[in-house]
Parts: sequence; structure tokens; C-alpha cells
Amino acid sequence: MKLSDFDYHLSKELIAQYPLLERDSARLLVVDRASGKIEHKIFKDIAGYLKKDDLLVLNDTKVRKCRLKGKRKSGGKVEVFLLKHKGGLIFEAMIKPARIKTGEKIIFPGSAITCALIARNVVKFDARSEEEVYGLGVIPLPPYIKREAEEQDSQYYQTVYARENGSVASPTAGLHFTPELLTRIQQAGTEVAYVTLHVGHATFKPVSADDITQHKMGLEFFTISPETQKKLFGFKKKGLGRVIAVGTTSCRTLETYAAGQTEGSTELFIYPGYKFRMVNGLLTNFHLPKTTLFMLVCAFCGEELAKKAYALAIKEKYRFYSYGDAMLII
Repeated sequence: MKLSDFDYHLSKELIAQYPLLERDSARLLVVDRASGKIEHKIFKDIAGYLKKDDLLVLNDTKVRKCRLKGKRKSGGKVEVFLLKHKGGLIFEAMIKPARIKTGEKIIFPGSAITCALIARNVVKFDARSEEEVYGLGVIPLPPYIKREAEEQDSQYYQTVYARENGSVASPTAGLHFTPELLTRIQQAGTEVAYVTLHVGHATFKPVSADDITQHKMGLEFFTISPETQKKLFGFKKKGLGRVIAVGTTSCRTLETYAAGQTEGSTELFIYPGYKFRMVNGLLTNFHLPKTTLFMLVCAFCGEELAKKAYALAIKEKYRFYSYGDAMLII
């Protein structure tokens, strides 16, 4: 299976640079896998496609303010991107520029806090707490958003139900929900459950292998609460409604659960040919070409139908990527 099979052209003007202030006013492309029918809706219309006894599964991870802007003592700019808290005040991090030497201190303007590189991709902070370290940072917008993070991103790059700190990127399919819309969905009889998968920086890692089956996913931590496990077991055991994953992160978590794992790390790579065992519906944003996210969509929707839907979205000028519009595949 070739990487080039998952390429497509997108004009830069369709890449959303700012969020919509009314989350549920985004456009929604609805794709019916059985009939091949494609409809154009507004996101708040999603309630009409969810049935009584369906289970909507959302990822409640919360994005850390993990992009820190610092300086070398010589005055050169340095970015410290915190990837993982290793304990105490030690963090795994990406440093730009890469020529920072072990032992060299990085200062942060306006703060007395400093950090030093103590090993390859590992920094130690001179601070009072982990939270104080993250207090230096800003929301880590993805690289295709060509601007610096602004105050509104602290609100709009988080889902309204985010509660478990740990991600370096947002599970963006969920950005369109409002508390009111979720309440309306539940009042109509659709159940809601939460899983947690902390999105790692590997989500932006390009697929370099021409044969995509040779690609290795990065490890990402996930957990499924006993309450959600009980709901999932009940839905499958009793043959109730559909399990609809909100986002590729929820989808991968649910499929990892179907393989018998309830927490830990997953590196599940889903591409065409994969047999889904848990997920019956998928809500997702539009993804970059030649990425594992687009490959997952092709696996779930069917490669031909997925590409047809993307071509139509481009023709109709849908907004793409993190702050863009959504796609419901049922």
C-alpha cells in the first residue's frame, strides 16, 4: 500500500487559521457508508443523526500549555516544547535550535525560572512546581496554523469537556460541541461516555515509508474508566445502538480496548484493510494528506468514498484541519 495513494491537493486558503466563535456553527459533511450518500449540514444538526441508545464516545484529554519561549544567555531565541513530564522538575522536550549544549541554561523573559539541558531531549527546571513550569507556556498550535497562539486559543483549542491534563495537541473533532448541544443529545436518548488518550507529538510525525505498512506509530498513553468499560460492555453484550467515536483518538482507543487493553500505551496504526471491532460511527475533522489520520478515515469510510467526500469538501470550500469543519461517517 503506497503512501502516494493517500495524497491530495488542498489550497492554503482552505486551511482554517482561526476558530469559529460559535463552535457548533461549523459545517458538517455527513457520509453514509451503506448508501454512499453525502449531505451538507451544520454541526448542530448532528443530533438528528444520533439515535436513541447510541453511545457517543469522547476523548476528555486536556492540552497543556507546553510551548515555552525562552532565550540563551547570549540573547538567541530558544523554544522548549515540553513532551512529557518525567518526574519532579524534569521533562522530555524538543529544543530549537538543536545546538543547545548540555548544561547550558535557558532563561524565560519576565520570569526568574530557568531550565538547563541535562541530557539529549531532557531539561530540568529551577521552579517550585510542575504547574509553575507549564505557566510559562502557551497553547501549542499545530504547524499549519501560521500565527502565534493568542488568548482565545486557550479556550477554543480545548474541548468544552477537557479535564485530564496531558496532550500536546487537541482531539479536534470534539471542538465543535457545546455544553448545550451535548445536553440536547443526551436528553434525546443518546448516551455519552469518555475515554482519555493523551495526544503525543508523534501525531504530527510524517509518514516517510513508501510502503505505509512499514510506518511505526508513536506510543500514546490512554485509559478507559470502569464506568466507560461497563457502558461499552453493555452495548456490545446486549446488542444496543451504535458506538460512535468522536475523533481518531477515541477511535484508536476503542479499537485498542477491543483487543483487550483498558489502559497503558497504544501504538495502533489503522489503515485500509483493518477490521473494526468496536466503532460503528466516526466523527472527525478533515486531515492532512499522507497522514495516519487520513489513512484511518479511509479505512473506516472506504478509500473510494473517503476520497470522494474530501474532493467534494474541497469543491464546496469546507474549512480544513484543526479549526476547520467536521465530517460524520455513519
